[in-house]
Amino acid sequence: MTEAPHILIVDDDAKIRQMLTRYLTDEGFQVSAAANGEAMRECLIRAKIDLVLLDLVLPGEDGFQLAREVRARPRTDKTGIIMLTGRSDMVDMVVGLEVGADDYIAKPFHLREVLARIRSVLRRTHPALPVESSSTAPPDAGDIIRFDGWRLDLGRRELKAPDGSEIALTTGEFELLATLARHPGRVLNRDQLMDLTRGRHWEAIDRSIDAQVARLRRKIEPDPKHPMLVKSVRGVGYVFTGHVH
Repeated sequence: MTEAPHILIVDDDAKIRQMLTRYLTDEGFQVSAAANGEAMRECLIRAKIDLVLLDLVLPGEDGFQLAREVRARPRTDKTGIIMLTGRSDMVDMVVGLEVGADDYIAKPFHLREVLARIRSVLRRTHPALPVESSSTAPPDAGDIIRFDGWRLDLGRRELKAPDGSEIALTTGEFELLATLARHPGRVLNRDQLMDLTRGRHWEAIDRSIDAQVARLRRKIEPDPKHPMLVKSVRGVGYVFTGHVH
């Protein structure tokens, strides 16, 4: 039987290390944790690491340099790297990707988002590894997202327009809108949207997400050809630009 993927969490915040360790262990991963670069190096020597969750800012060390180190070490050419950071600067994201990171997550983050990003990266870097869990996270209940006069009730799975009328959405359309609205202002590519909306492996072509977006736009955009809520980012994916409150 193939061993579960081994995740290394590198973060100086003990609470974040504990939270991620507990959550990812429950999802079936092997998990190690390090508070700094020195401890990270020891873990990389001691064990085969499949993916590193690497904080960008560590005491006395630069996450960018540590990412370069991971890439330069023997046996780590296929190790996935996801940068964790409290910054939202686009320059930091670009630099992180240039030094070898596979993805970039801004703090604060949702645990389900981290899980989806991990699975997405592992599918690309280690396609033979088992990345799914038999467990599924419970749906959010009682949460309401409001944007530009719209009301999205996650518990009742209802969408109401600014005039109070209820808009009928398919399951796929609802999950897509909920995922986008949970990440306002963040560009999500098709792999990320498929992972975040489905929560487990989905054999589908990218165009299926495009079709879902087109149908959703017809229901929530005044002019679907010139969308104001769900905008396309050419060559990347989609971004939710509604004002969430």
